[in-house]
Amino acid sequence: MARYVVRRLLWGVVLLALVSLVTFVLFYVLPSGDPAQLRAGRHASPETVAQIRRALGLDEPLWTQYWRFLKGLVLHFDLGYSYYSGAPVTSLIADRLPATLSLALGAVVLWVLIGTPIAIVAALRPRSWLDRLLMGGALVAISAPVYWVGLLALYLLADDIGALPLLPGAGSYVPLTEDPVRWLGSLVLPWLVLAGAFAAAYARLLRARLIEALGEDHVRMARAKGLPERRVVLRHGVRTALAPVVTAAGMELGLLLGGAVLVETVFNVPGIGRLNYDAIVHADLPVIQGTVLLAALAVVVTSIAVDVAYALLDPRVRLN
Repeated sequence: MARYVVRRLLWGVVLLALVSLVTFVLFYVLPSGDPAQLRAGRHASPETVAQIRRALGLDEPLWTQYWRFLKGLVLHFDLGYSYYSGAPVTSLIADRLPATLSLALGAVVLWVLIGTPIAIVAALRPRSWLDRLLMGGALVAISAPVYWVGLLALYLLADDIGALPLLPGAGSYVPLTEDPVRWLGSLVLPWLVLAGAFAAAYARLLRARLIEALGEDHVRMARAKGLPERRVVLRHGVRTALAPVVTAAGMELGLLLGGAVLVETVFNVPGIGRLNYDAIVHADLPVIQGTVLLAALAVVVTSIAVDVAYALLDPRVRLN
């Protein structure tokens, strides 16, 4: 197990280096605008632009620029400075990361708590009216655009503009360290909106796997031994069905940690997704690079965690 994890970590480092190279090529080699001109402003003189280009090292060969970027990233975790604000990119990401972690982890907890019982109930009564009702609702939740659901939820439930103001604090994020109660209130609605589509997809996938698992030999053997149905379903059926579902859920979590752009924008949550959106609007290339690398790191780490969890959940799997 330890050797496998170390090997995957080394491959993860290689993957992150490739991602950094691709992002560097996209933003510095391909024609995407002059970074010095973007930082100097639209009406800056050529002398000012040339001075900024020298200060940023943009007049050096491209391989020298990439090596400097990679060395600063590896040795000092330095992602450069924002063209728009002049602040260090690492500081900008560190300031926004707690909000994204709060949003992503809360949504994961909700979608597991919502999706798991729905899948179990539907799998125990396949093709019944309850199964059709639950899976039909899940299909509607998957099909509904997240930004539309978010705007509709604000219109219905927000305490300032909602027709039924049941959830105070929506649309005005408050950090956890500032006020835990207001932090919770500001994230309940974003959690529900973000978890809705993921919980629906999770429930449909888990239902399909659970129906298949309940028909396997070891489950029939457990029933033949007279074990309680609850234990058969939870310990033998759900555990077998969870292995592939954990893989999908882990990948979704990695993407969420990269930033739920639409939800953060709709609910004014100052997270990584919102930071990336603002960077794209202002053509802030170092910030875009930093957020892309963070998303890649989240996917690499969660994929390794998912593989280890897969082996723990399914005794037939061995990591060599």
